[in-house]
Amino acid sequence: MSTRKALAFSFLDRYASHAIGMVSSMIIARLLTPGELGVFSVTMVLLAFLSTVRDLGAGEYLVQEKELTTARIRAVWAVQLGLGLGLALVILLAAVPVSAFYGEPKMRDIMFVIALNYAINPFGSLTYAYLIREMRFDSIALIRFSGTMTGTVVSLTLAWQGYGPISLALGMFATTLVSALTSIYFRPKSFPWIPGTSEIRRVLSFGGKLTSTSLLNTLSSNAPELLLGKMQNMAAVGFYSRASGLVAIFNRLITDPIITVAMSGFARQRREHGQFAEAFLKANAYICALGWSFCLVLILLAHPITHVLYGTQWDDSVDLARILAIGNMFAAPVTLGAAALTASGQAGRMLMVTGITSVTTIVLAVGGAALGVTLLAWSMTLTAAISAVVWIHMIKAVVGFSWSQLFDALWRSALIALASAIGPLIVVAEFGLAPENSLLAVGLGGTGASIGFIGAAILTGHPLREELTNAWTKLRARFKPG
Repeated sequence: MSTRKALAFSFLDRYASHAIGMVSSMIIARLLTPGELGVFSVTMVLLAFLSTVRDLGAGEYLVQEKELTTARIRAVWAVQLGLGLGLALVILLAAVPVSAFYGEPKMRDIMFVIALNYAINPFGSLTYAYLIREMRFDSIALIRFSGTMTGTVVSLTLAWQGYGPISLALGMFATTLVSALTSIYFRPKSFPWIPGTSEIRRVLSFGGKLTSTSLLNTLSSNAPELLLGKMQNMAAVGFYSRASGLVAIFNRLITDPIITVAMSGFARQRREHGQFAEAFLKANAYICALGWSFCLVLILLAHPITHVLYGTQWDDSVDLARILAIGNMFAAPVTLGAAALTASGQAGRMLMVTGITSVTTIVLAVGGAALGVTLLAWSMTLTAAISAVVWIHMIKAVVGFSWSQLFDALWRSALIALASAIGPLIVVAEFGLAPENSLLAVGLGGTGASIGFIGAAILTGHPLREELTNAWTKLRARFKPG
Protein backbone atom coordinates (compact mmCIF):
# COMPACT_ATOMS: atom_id res chain seq x y z
CA MET A 1 0.00 0.00 0.00
CA SER A 2 1.29 3.47 -0.86
CA THR A 3 2.03 5.95 1.92
CA ARG A 4 -0.69 8.32 0.69
CA LYS A 5 -3.32 5.58 0.74
CA ALA A 6 -2.10 4.35 4.14
CA LEU A 7 -2.47 7.87 5.55
CA ALA A 8 -5.98 8.15 4.12
CA PHE A 9 -7.09 4.94 5.84
CA SER A 10 -5.29 5.91 9.07
CA PHE A 11 -7.10 9.26 9.19
CA LEU A 12 -10.42 7.59 8.31
CA ASP A 13 -9.89 5.05 11.08
CA ARG A 14 -8.98 7.62 13.74
CA TYR A 15 -11.69 10.12 12.79
CA ALA A 16 -14.36 7.42 12.75
CA SER A 17 -13.23 6.27 16.20
CA HIS A 18 -13.22 9.84 17.52
CA ALA A 19 -16.72 10.47 16.14
CA ILE A 20 -18.10 7.25 17.63
CA GLY A 21 -16.38 7.96 20.93
CA MET A 22 -17.71 11.51 21.12
CA VAL A 23 -21.31 10.47 20.46
CA SER A 24 -20.98 7.55 22.87
CA SER A 25 -19.57 9.73 25.66
CA MET A 26 -22.41 12.23 25.25
CA ILE A 27 -24.99 9.45 25.62
CA ILE A 28 -23.17 7.66 28.45
CA ALA A 29 -22.96 10.95 30.37
CA ARG A 30 -26.76 10.93 30.42
CA LEU A 31 -27.20 7.25 31.24
CA LEU A 32 -24.67 6.90 34.09
CA THR A 33 -24.35 9.02 37.20
CA PRO A 34 -21.12 10.93 37.98
CA GLY A 35 -20.47 8.43 40.77
CA GLU A 36 -20.77 5.47 38.39
CA LEU A 37 -18.46 7.11 35.87
CA GLY A 38 -16.06 7.89 38.71
CA VAL A 39 -15.88 4.23 39.74
CA PHE A 40 -14.93 3.20 36.21
CA SER A 41 -12.45 6.09 35.81
CA VAL A 42 -10.62 5.33 39.06
CA THR A 43 -10.37 1.67 38.11
CA MET A 44 -8.89 2.49 34.72
CA VAL A 45 -6.41 4.98 36.21
CA LEU A 46 -5.19 2.27 38.58
CA LEU A 47 -4.63 -0.04 35.61
CA ALA A 48 -3.08 2.65 33.35
CA PHE A 49 0.52 1.65 33.99
CA LEU A 50 -0.23 -1.97 33.07
CA SER A 51 -1.19 -0.80 29.58
CA THR A 52 2.36 0.34 28.95
CA VAL A 53 3.73 -3.17 29.55
CA ARG A 54 1.01 -5.25 27.93
CA ASP A 55 3.39 -6.61 25.26
CA LEU A 56 6.77 -5.11 26.28
CA GLY A 57 7.21 -3.51 22.87
CA ALA A 58 7.08 -6.87 21.06
CA GLY A 59 4.72 -5.44 18.45
CA GLU A 60 7.07 -2.58 17.64
CA TYR A 61 9.94 -5.06 17.45
CA LEU A 62 8.06 -7.01 14.77
CA VAL A 63 7.41 -3.81 12.79
CA GLN A 64 11.06 -2.75 12.61
CA GLU A 65 12.85 -6.14 12.42
CA LYS A 66 14.79 -6.42 9.14
CA GLU A 67 14.90 -10.23 9.02
CA LEU A 68 11.59 -11.59 10.31
CA THR A 69 12.16 -15.32 10.76
CA THR A 70 9.69 -17.90 12.07
CA ALA A 71 11.66 -18.19 15.31
CA ARG A 72 11.37 -14.43 15.88
CA ILE A 73 7.64 -14.46 15.16
CA ARG A 74 7.26 -17.31 17.70
CA ALA A 75 9.21 -15.23 20.23
CA VAL A 76 6.97 -12.17 19.69
CA TRP A 77 3.89 -14.38 20.10
CA ALA A 78 5.37 -15.90 23.28
CA VAL A 79 5.96 -12.47 24.81
CA GLN A 80 2.52 -11.17 23.89
CA LEU A 81 0.64 -14.27 25.01
CA GLY A 82 2.66 -14.71 28.19
CA LEU A 83 2.26 -11.09 29.25
CA GLY A 84 -1.44 -11.05 28.37
CA LEU A 85 -2.19 -14.09 30.52
CA GLY A 86 0.20 -12.95 33.27
CA LEU A 87 -1.30 -9.47 33.56
CA ALA A 88 -4.81 -10.95 33.47
CA LEU A 89 -3.88 -13.09 36.49
CA VAL A 90 -2.42 -10.08 38.32
CA ILE A 91 -5.63 -8.10 37.78
CA LEU A 92 -7.77 -11.03 38.93
CA LEU A 93 -5.74 -11.40 42.12
CA ALA A 94 -5.82 -7.63 42.79
CA ALA A 95 -9.55 -7.19 42.15
CA VAL A 96 -10.84 -8.17 45.60
CA PRO A 97 -8.25 -6.28 47.71
CA VAL A 98 -8.53 -3.15 45.52
CA SER A 99 -12.32 -3.08 45.74
CA ALA A 100 -12.07 -3.63 49.51
CA PHE A 101 -9.54 -0.79 49.86
CA TYR A 102 -11.90 1.65 48.11
CA GLY A 103 -15.02 0.13 49.69
CA GLU A 104 -16.55 -0.19 46.22
CA PRO A 105 -17.68 -3.72 45.19
CA LYS A 106 -18.34 -2.59 41.61
CA MET A 107 -14.60 -2.16 41.08
CA ARG A 108 -14.10 -5.90 41.62
CA ASP A 109 -16.47 -6.85 38.79
CA ILE A 110 -14.97 -4.24 36.48
CA MET A 111 -11.47 -5.60 37.12
CA PHE A 112 -12.65 -9.16 36.44
CA VAL A 113 -13.87 -8.06 33.01
CA ILE A 114 -10.70 -6.07 32.29
CA ALA A 115 -8.68 -9.17 33.16
CA LEU A 116 -10.49 -11.02 30.36
CA ASN A 117 -9.51 -8.16 28.04
CA TYR A 118 -5.83 -8.70 28.78
CA ALA A 119 -6.13 -12.45 28.24
CA ILE A 120 -7.80 -12.08 24.83
CA ASN A 121 -5.86 -9.09 23.52
CA PRO A 122 -2.73 -11.06 22.41
CA PHE A 123 -4.79 -12.98 19.85
CA GLY A 124 -5.13 -9.77 17.87
CA SER A 125 -1.86 -8.03 18.76
CA LEU A 126 0.45 -10.16 16.63
CA THR A 127 -1.64 -9.70 13.48
CA TYR A 128 -2.09 -6.00 14.23
CA ALA A 129 1.69 -5.48 14.37
CA TYR A 130 2.16 -7.47 11.16
CA LEU A 131 -0.44 -5.36 9.33
CA ILE A 132 1.35 -2.17 10.45
CA ARG A 133 4.64 -3.60 9.20
CA GLU A 134 3.06 -4.30 5.81
CA MET A 135 1.26 -0.89 5.81
CA ARG A 136 -2.13 -2.59 5.37
CA PHE A 137 -4.02 0.21 7.06
CA ASP A 138 -7.25 -0.63 5.25
CA SER A 139 -7.37 -3.94 7.13
CA ILE A 140 -6.44 -2.21 10.39
CA ALA A 141 -9.26 0.30 9.89
CA LEU A 142 -11.75 -2.55 9.37
CA ILE A 143 -10.55 -4.36 12.51
CA ARG A 144 -10.68 -1.27 14.68
CA PHE A 145 -14.02 -0.04 13.33
CA SER A 146 -15.68 -3.45 13.82
CA GLY A 147 -14.45 -3.62 17.39
CA THR A 148 -15.28 -0.02 18.24
CA MET A 149 -18.82 -0.21 16.86
CA THR A 150 -19.54 -3.48 18.65
CA GLY A 151 -18.15 -2.21 21.94
CA THR A 152 -20.11 1.03 21.69
CA VAL A 153 -23.39 -0.78 21.02
CA VAL A 154 -22.78 -3.15 23.95
CA SER A 155 -21.90 -0.32 26.35
CA LEU A 156 -24.87 1.84 25.39
CA THR A 157 -27.33 -1.05 25.45
CA LEU A 158 -26.24 -2.26 28.88
CA ALA A 159 -26.11 1.27 30.29
CA TRP A 160 -29.62 1.86 28.94
CA GLN A 161 -30.74 -1.31 30.74
CA GLY A 162 -29.33 0.01 34.00
CA TYR A 163 -26.23 -2.17 34.44
CA GLY A 164 -24.13 0.78 35.61
CA PRO A 165 -20.34 1.15 35.19
CA ILE A 166 -19.85 -2.54 34.33
CA SER A 167 -21.47 -1.59 31.00
CA LEU A 168 -18.31 0.28 29.98
CA ALA A 169 -16.05 -2.62 30.95
CA LEU A 170 -18.20 -5.11 29.03
CA GLY A 171 -18.14 -2.75 26.05
CA MET A 172 -14.34 -2.76 26.19
CA PHE A 173 -14.38 -6.56 26.36
CA ALA A 174 -16.66 -6.73 23.31
CA THR A 175 -14.32 -4.38 21.43
CA THR A 176 -11.30 -6.55 22.24
CA LEU A 177 -13.09 -9.80 21.43
CA VAL A 178 -14.40 -8.67 18.04
CA SER A 179 -11.04 -7.08 17.15
CA ALA A 180 -9.23 -10.32 18.03
CA LEU A 181 -11.66 -12.47 16.03
CA THR A 182 -11.43 -10.12 13.03
CA SER A 183 -7.62 -10.12 13.29
CA ILE A 184 -7.55 -13.91 13.03
CA TYR A 185 -9.09 -13.57 9.56
CA PHE A 186 -6.12 -11.42 8.45
CA ARG A 187 -3.48 -13.49 10.25
CA PRO A 188 -1.01 -14.92 7.69
CA LYS A 189 -1.31 -18.71 7.37
CA SER A 190 2.46 -18.99 7.72
CA PHE A 191 2.38 -17.48 11.22
CA PRO A 192 2.85 -20.19 13.88
CA TRP A 193 0.36 -20.71 16.71
CA ILE A 194 2.91 -22.36 19.00
CA PRO A 195 5.06 -19.83 20.92
CA GLY A 196 8.83 -20.15 20.96
CA THR A 197 11.66 -18.91 23.14
CA SER A 198 14.81 -19.30 21.04
CA GLU A 199 14.78 -15.61 19.99
CA ILE A 200 12.96 -14.23 23.00
CA ARG A 201 16.05 -12.46 24.36
CA ARG A 202 16.31 -10.45 21.13
CA VAL A 203 12.67 -9.40 21.38
CA LEU A 204 12.89 -8.50 25.07
CA SER A 205 16.13 -6.57 24.59
CA PHE A 206 14.41 -4.24 22.12
CA GLY A 207 10.94 -4.25 23.65
CA GLY A 208 12.09 -3.79 27.23
CA LYS A 209 13.75 -0.50 26.34
CA LEU A 210 10.60 0.68 24.55
CA THR A 211 8.48 -0.24 27.57
CA SER A 212 10.80 1.66 29.89
CA THR A 213 10.46 4.61 27.54
CA SER A 214 6.65 4.36 27.67
CA LEU A 215 6.68 4.24 31.46
CA LEU A 216 8.84 7.37 31.61
CA ASN A 217 6.55 9.14 29.14
CA THR A 218 3.49 8.17 31.20
CA LEU A 219 5.10 9.44 34.38
CA SER A 220 6.31 12.74 32.93
CA SER A 221 3.09 13.47 31.02
CA ASN A 222 0.99 12.99 34.16
CA ALA A 223 3.37 14.90 36.44
CA PRO A 224 1.92 18.43 35.92
CA GLU A 225 -1.64 17.49 36.94
CA LEU A 226 -0.49 15.28 39.82
CA LEU A 227 1.76 18.02 41.19
CA LEU A 228 -0.84 20.75 40.74
CA GLY A 229 -3.39 18.67 42.63
CA LYS A 230 -0.97 18.36 45.53
CA MET A 231 0.61 21.83 45.54
CA GLN A 232 -2.33 24.00 44.41
CA ASN A 233 -5.97 22.88 44.12
CA MET A 234 -8.29 20.83 41.95
CA ALA A 235 -9.58 23.92 40.14
CA ALA A 236 -6.05 24.65 38.94
CA VAL A 237 -5.79 21.05 37.74
CA GLY A 238 -9.06 21.44 35.85
CA PHE A 239 -8.00 24.63 34.07
CA TYR A 240 -4.58 23.22 33.18
CA SER A 241 -6.10 19.96 31.93
CA ARG A 242 -8.63 21.84 29.81
CA ALA A 243 -5.88 23.99 28.28
CA SER A 244 -3.58 21.05 27.57
CA GLY A 245 -6.53 19.10 26.16
CA LEU A 246 -7.30 21.96 23.76
CA VAL A 247 -3.69 22.05 22.55
CA ALA A 248 -3.69 18.24 22.28
CA ILE A 249 -6.55 18.32 19.76
CA PHE A 250 -3.91 18.65 17.05
CA ASN A 251 -2.20 15.47 18.22
CA ARG A 252 -5.45 13.51 18.34
CA LEU A 253 -6.64 14.62 14.93
CA ILE A 254 -3.40 14.99 12.96
CA THR A 255 -0.25 13.54 14.46
CA ASP A 256 -1.64 10.32 15.94
CA PRO A 257 -2.85 8.99 12.56
CA ILE A 258 0.45 10.04 10.94
CA ILE A 259 2.84 8.57 13.51
CA THR A 260 1.85 4.92 13.03
CA VAL A 261 2.03 5.23 9.24
CA ALA A 262 5.34 7.09 9.52
CA MET A 263 6.93 4.39 11.69
CA SER A 264 5.78 1.70 9.27
CA GLY A 265 6.96 3.69 6.25
CA PHE A 266 10.33 4.55 7.80
CA ALA A 267 10.90 0.89 8.72
CA ARG A 268 10.08 -0.20 5.17
CA GLN A 269 12.42 2.43 3.69
CA ARG A 270 15.17 1.25 6.02
CA ARG A 271 14.65 -2.41 5.10
CA GLU A 272 14.56 -1.71 1.36
CA HIS A 273 17.01 1.19 0.96
CA GLY A 274 19.04 1.27 4.16
CA GLN A 275 17.99 4.84 5.11
CA PHE A 276 14.92 7.09 5.18
CA ALA A 277 16.30 10.62 5.65
CA GLU A 278 14.38 12.04 2.68
CA ALA A 279 11.10 10.49 3.83
CA PHE A 280 11.63 11.80 7.37
CA LEU A 281 12.34 15.36 6.23
CA LYS A 282 9.30 15.38 3.94
CA ALA A 283 7.00 14.05 6.67
CA ASN A 284 8.48 16.53 9.13
CA ALA A 285 7.72 19.37 6.73
CA TYR A 286 4.06 18.27 6.68
CA ILE A 287 3.87 18.03 10.48
CA CYS A 288 5.48 21.44 11.04
CA ALA A 289 3.34 23.21 8.46
CA LEU A 290 0.18 21.84 10.06
CA GLY A 291 1.38 22.06 13.67
CA TRP A 292 2.82 25.56 13.56
CA SER A 293 -0.27 26.84 11.74
CA PHE A 294 -2.57 25.24 14.32
CA CYS A 295 -0.59 26.72 17.23
CA LEU A 296 -0.48 30.26 15.83
CA VAL A 297 -4.21 30.19 15.13
CA LEU A 298 -4.86 28.87 18.64
CA ILE A 299 -2.67 31.54 20.24
CA LEU A 300 -4.66 34.25 18.48
CA LEU A 301 -8.15 32.73 18.84
CA ALA A 302 -7.83 30.83 22.13
CA HIS A 303 -10.58 32.87 23.80
CA PRO A 304 -13.36 32.38 21.22
CA ILE A 305 -12.34 28.77 20.55
CA THR A 306 -12.58 27.98 24.28
CA HIS A 307 -15.99 29.64 24.50
CA VAL A 308 -17.34 27.74 21.48
CA LEU A 309 -16.06 24.36 22.62
CA TYR A 310 -16.37 24.51 26.40
CA GLY A 311 -18.27 27.60 27.49
CA THR A 312 -17.51 30.75 29.46
CA GLN A 313 -16.68 28.92 32.72
CA TRP A 314 -13.26 27.99 31.32
CA ASP A 315 -11.93 31.52 30.76
CA ASP A 316 -9.02 30.92 33.15
CA SER A 317 -7.69 28.24 30.81
CA VAL A 318 -7.37 30.62 27.82
CA ASP A 319 -3.95 32.09 28.64
CA LEU A 320 -2.70 28.65 29.69
CA ALA A 321 -3.66 27.29 26.28
CA ARG A 322 -1.72 30.10 24.58
CA ILE A 323 1.39 29.34 26.63
CA LEU A 324 1.19 25.59 26.02
CA ALA A 325 0.66 26.22 22.30
CA ILE A 326 4.04 27.97 22.22
CA GLY A 327 5.54 24.84 23.74
CA ASN A 328 3.83 22.75 21.09
CA MET A 329 5.54 24.82 18.40
CA PHE A 330 8.93 23.84 19.84
CA ALA A 331 7.83 20.19 19.91
CA ALA A 332 6.55 20.04 16.31
CA PRO A 333 9.92 19.37 14.56
CA VAL A 334 10.56 16.33 16.78
CA THR A 335 7.03 14.88 16.70
CA LEU A 336 8.20 11.99 14.53
CA GLY A 337 11.36 11.41 16.57
CA ALA A 338 10.10 8.32 18.39
CA ALA A 339 8.80 6.82 15.14
CA ALA A 340 12.17 7.42 13.49
CA LEU A 341 14.21 5.88 16.30
CA THR A 342 11.85 2.91 16.62
CA ALA A 343 11.99 2.26 12.86
CA SER A 344 15.80 2.40 13.10
CA GLY A 345 15.84 -0.17 15.89
CA GLN A 346 17.41 2.41 18.23
CA ALA A 347 15.38 1.57 21.34
CA GLY A 348 18.38 2.22 23.59
CA ARG A 349 18.94 5.74 22.28
CA MET A 350 15.23 6.49 22.56
CA LEU A 351 15.27 5.37 26.20
CA MET A 352 18.28 7.60 26.87
CA VAL A 353 16.66 10.68 25.31
CA THR A 354 13.36 10.01 27.06
CA GLY A 355 15.15 9.64 30.38
CA ILE A 356 16.84 13.02 29.96
CA THR A 357 13.67 14.82 28.87
CA SER A 358 11.50 13.13 31.52
CA VAL A 359 13.82 14.20 34.34
CA THR A 360 13.83 17.73 32.92
CA THR A 361 10.02 17.72 32.73
CA ILE A 362 9.53 16.51 36.29
CA VAL A 363 12.10 18.89 37.81
CA LEU A 364 10.63 21.93 36.05
CA ALA A 365 7.08 20.75 36.79
CA VAL A 366 7.86 20.60 40.52
CA GLY A 367 9.17 24.17 40.48
CA GLY A 368 6.37 25.48 38.29
CA ALA A 369 3.54 23.79 40.18
CA ALA A 370 4.84 25.19 43.48
CA LEU A 371 4.58 28.74 42.09
CA GLY A 372 1.18 28.44 40.40
CA VAL A 373 -0.56 27.13 37.32
CA THR A 374 0.65 29.89 34.97
CA LEU A 375 4.29 29.35 35.86
CA LEU A 376 3.75 25.62 35.47
CA ALA A 377 2.56 26.24 31.89
CA TRP A 378 5.68 28.33 31.20
CA SER A 379 7.82 25.60 32.77
CA MET A 380 6.32 23.03 30.40
CA THR A 381 7.00 25.33 27.46
CA LEU A 382 10.63 25.62 28.55
CA THR A 383 10.71 21.83 28.88
CA ALA A 384 9.43 21.50 25.31
CA ALA A 385 12.21 23.77 24.04
CA ILE A 386 14.93 21.87 25.89
CA SER A 387 13.50 18.50 24.84
CA ALA A 388 13.38 19.60 21.20
CA VAL A 389 17.10 20.39 21.25
CA VAL A 390 17.95 17.01 22.80
CA TRP A 391 15.68 15.09 20.44
CA ILE A 392 16.77 16.82 17.23
CA HIS A 393 20.44 16.07 17.92
CA MET A 394 19.65 12.38 18.44
CA ILE A 395 17.34 12.16 15.41
CA LYS A 396 19.94 13.89 13.22
CA ALA A 397 22.62 11.39 14.29
CA VAL A 398 20.39 8.34 13.65
CA VAL A 399 18.50 9.36 10.51
CA GLY A 400 21.47 11.05 8.88
CA PHE A 401 20.58 14.52 7.59
CA SER A 402 22.39 17.85 7.84
CA TRP A 403 21.27 21.08 9.46
CA SER A 404 20.99 22.69 6.02
CA GLN A 405 18.72 19.86 4.83
CA LEU A 406 16.51 20.31 7.89
CA PHE A 407 16.30 24.07 7.35
CA ASP A 408 15.52 23.57 3.66
CA ALA A 409 12.70 21.20 4.59
CA LEU A 410 11.15 23.50 7.19
CA TRP A 411 11.46 27.13 6.08
CA ARG A 412 8.44 26.82 3.76
CA SER A 413 6.47 25.33 6.65
CA ALA A 414 7.22 28.44 8.69
CA LEU A 415 5.96 30.67 5.86
CA ILE A 416 2.75 28.64 5.65
CA ALA A 417 2.21 29.06 9.40
CA LEU A 418 2.72 32.83 9.17
CA ALA A 419 0.29 33.04 6.24
CA SER A 420 -2.25 30.99 8.20
CA ALA A 421 -2.07 33.52 11.03
CA ILE A 422 -2.98 36.52 8.84
CA GLY A 423 -6.74 35.85 8.87
CA PRO A 424 -6.96 35.31 12.65
CA LEU A 425 -4.74 38.38 13.19
CA ILE A 426 -7.20 40.51 11.22
CA VAL A 427 -10.05 39.11 13.33
CA VAL A 428 -8.17 40.03 16.52
CA ALA A 429 -7.45 43.52 15.19
CA GLU A 430 -11.14 43.99 14.41
CA PHE A 431 -12.82 42.29 17.40
CA GLY A 432 -10.06 42.01 20.02
CA LEU A 433 -8.62 38.97 21.78
CA ALA A 434 -11.92 38.42 23.63
CA PRO A 435 -14.67 39.02 21.02
CA GLU A 436 -18.31 39.11 22.10
CA ASN A 437 -19.42 36.85 19.23
CA SER A 438 -17.11 33.87 19.65
CA LEU A 439 -18.69 31.75 16.92
CA LEU A 440 -18.34 34.52 14.34
CA ALA A 441 -14.71 35.10 15.33
CA VAL A 442 -13.88 31.41 15.04
CA GLY A 443 -15.67 31.14 11.70
CA LEU A 444 -13.96 34.16 10.16
CA GLY A 445 -10.57 33.33 11.68
CA GLY A 446 -10.76 29.70 10.62
CA THR A 447 -11.75 30.62 7.08
CA GLY A 448 -8.92 33.14 6.82
CA ALA A 449 -6.45 30.64 8.23
CA SER A 450 -7.52 28.01 5.68
CA ILE A 451 -7.15 30.43 2.78
CA GLY A 452 -3.73 31.55 4.00
CA PHE A 453 -2.59 27.95 4.52
CA ILE A 454 -3.63 26.73 1.08
CA GLY A 455 -2.38 29.84 -0.70
CA ALA A 456 1.03 29.71 0.97
CA ALA A 457 1.38 25.96 0.35
CA ILE A 458 0.87 26.56 -3.36
CA LEU A 459 2.97 29.72 -3.70
CA THR A 460 5.97 28.49 -1.70
CA GLY A 461 6.20 25.14 -3.50
CA HIS A 462 5.83 23.23 -0.24
CA PRO A 463 5.48 19.42 -0.58
CA LEU A 464 1.89 19.88 0.59
CA ARG A 465 1.16 21.49 -2.78
CA GLU A 466 1.39 18.07 -4.40
CA GLU A 467 -1.12 16.65 -1.91
CA LEU A 468 -3.51 19.56 -2.47
CA THR A 469 -3.19 19.20 -6.26
CA ASN A 470 -3.92 15.47 -6.09
CA ALA A 471 -6.92 16.04 -3.84
CA TRP A 472 -8.29 18.73 -6.18
CA THR A 473 -7.80 16.52 -9.24
CA LYS A 474 -9.65 13.61 -7.63
CA LEU A 475 -12.43 15.91 -6.45
CA ARG A 476 -12.93 17.34 -9.94
CA ALA A 477 -12.91 13.89 -11.47
CA ARG A 478 -15.52 12.63 -9.04
CA PHE A 479 -17.95 15.47 -9.70
CA LYS A 480 -17.25 15.81 -13.41
CA PRO A 481 -20.49 15.45 -15.43
CA GLY A 482 -20.85 12.26 -17.48
